[in-house]
Amino acid sequence: MPRKSTTPNRSFKVADQIQRDLAELIARELKDPRVGMVTLNAVEVTPDYAHAKVYFSLLTGDPEETAEGLNAAAGFLRSGLFKRLHIHTVPTLHFLFDRTIERAADMNALIAKAVSSRSKDSEE
Repeated sequence: MPRKSTTPNRSFKVADQIQRDLAELIARELKDPRVGMVTLNAVEVTPDYAHAKVYFSLLTGDPEETAEGLNAAAGFLRSGLFKRLHIHTVPTLHFLFDRTIERAADMNALIAKAVSSRSKDSEE
């Protein structure tokens, strides 16, 4: 009977742990003024653990400036992860602004507009 690969499951666990540890490192140890209140939404790790895409969102601040700050601190954050994670390879970090929340708000606004115009049409 062939053995099932546990790699995808392990990859998700590693990504989840990276997300938790990074959130803590950014909140407690990162002093870059460009990086404010950041929420880490997701981490995607390549199968060989060489790279990780870290998706973030903001309550306030400039997404481009924050991305610059986070990417400038990627080496510092990676070394912090190295001390916390017990894996052979700690991935190179790539921070990307996640526009999902913005898009969801835009979609909700469009839906609300469509519903209100439909109700006005039905009233006439």
